[in-house]
Amino acid sequence: MADAVVFDLDGVIVDSEPVWEEVRRAYVAAHGGTWQPDTQRRLMGMSTGEWAHYLSGELGVDRTAAQVADEVVEEMTRRYRDHVPLIAGADEVVRRLAARWPLGLASSSPTRLIGAALAATGLTDAFDATLSTEQTERGKPAPDVYLNVAQRLGVEPARCVAVEDSSNGVRSAAAAGMRVVAVPHGSYPLDPDAARLAVVTLGAIGELTPELVDELG
Repeated sequence: MADAVVFDLDGVIVDSEPVWEEVRRAYVAAHGGTWQPDTQRRLMGMSTGEWAHYLSGELGVDRTAAQVADEVVEEMTRRYRDHVPLIAGADEVVRRLAARWPLGLASSSPTRLIGAALAATGLTDAFDATLSTEQTERGKPAPDVYLNVAQRLGVEPARCVAVEDSSNGVRSAAAAGMRVVAVPHGSYPLDPDAARLAVVTLGAIGELTPELVDELG
């Protein structure tokens, strides 16, 4: 049986990917950069340092990576103060699973945004371990954040079920050796290779039940 469940945050618990895209698109346009057709897909899962360097370097933004990170995260923080877009039913799913398993959170969001999102949704106490890719050497699709969360939970990665929405997130959890439940966002479908890595793909987070986790374990 599974010994723990590890959630992603953006796109799984909060519908923040469209907000991230809107904020970063506007920032790139305002600072002389050029948004590319594959930019959003590439950004999903990157750590703060990685996407800041990507905007500053490859997209031609006329700010340093440090400035990009500070200014974009500040705008996201302002948006979160106004409204955290909780995905319908996600908090109930988290609470239901927390009653059965230790929960981890493996997120590409900056640490302060993770804290703001969990506080706003009332889920801070539901997670036994939370970690941002800011605190790991590599962001997703590398397995670092999932391996670190499993270690903090005291559980072997192979005994964990991971819940992800993005292609890079699925790749990350699978590379860590976890069984991956994919819940892709309607606007950001999984790449074919990532879809094959998921052991099950759900249409909505509400379909994630304790019975399903038992079966996957």
